[in-house]
Amino acid sequence: MYNDLFSIGPFTFHTYGLMTAIGIIAAYLLMARRAKQNNFTEEQQSKTFGLILFCLIFGYLGSKILYILTILPRLREDPAVFLQSLSGGWVVFGGLLGGVFGAWLFCRWQKLSVGKYFDLAFPAVALAQAFGRVGCFFAGCCYGVETDSAFSIVFQHSQYAPNHVHLVPTQLISAVLDLALCLFLLWYEKNKEKYRGELAALYLILYSAGRFVLEFWRGDLIRGAVGPLSTSQFIGLFTLLAGIILLMLIRGKKGEEA
Repeated sequence: MYNDLFSIGPFTFHTYGLMTAIGIIAAYLLMARRAKQNNFTEEQQSKTFGLILFCLIFGYLGSKILYILTILPRLREDPAVFLQSLSGGWVVFGGLLGGVFGAWLFCRWQKLSVGKYFDLAFPAVALAQAFGRVGCFFAGCCYGVETDSAFSIVFQHSQYAPNHVHLVPTQLISAVLDLALCLFLLWYEKNKEKYRGELAALYLILYSAGRFVLEFWRGDLIRGAVGPLSTSQFIGLFTLLAGIILLMLIRGKKGEEA
């Protein structure tokens, strides 16, 4: 796959950046559409842009901080790696945690219902992640382990994945799973009785579980590890637990009010 689209002078435009931008725009449009469908007032609808902005800023910081933590051994050997990491290198779970914190901070600042806006945001987050993973596929990052299965991808010009080797297409699997998660949350909202915060809890449970399993087929070792688990698997255990506890609290409260 070719990640470089075209260059203008010293600037090169990448497919990864294009897909990320499309994902952000798609996420915003989905949030704006659902805000209208869910009878948000015009003032409440106007807050969605600020919410997206805070999620992006803190998501970027969280993703970058966690990535830097995973390459600390390399940083000790060569501090110049830090400057190189500013233009590339992300950890999705770091971005997720940072984005959640940013969304919570924005809701508290604007005195908005956290549960209401989290439910608005998380299907859009899953949609943005689906586009982002397609970008990963073109870039060749987040690649899978070697396989002799027919269900594989062979990179020819990747700067990240090993070339001319059959690999599990983890990026495309992730994209499909993220899109399926988005569609499931939208279906659940439309067809099931829902209490405020449930979509956020379901996202945390389903994304964390899917990511934990898929990590066994990831081949990029730069992700770091905590014991026998990858960094993402380790964090995913806590986000999975948080989602389960949140869902139990929400449904417990629903039962008390029934």
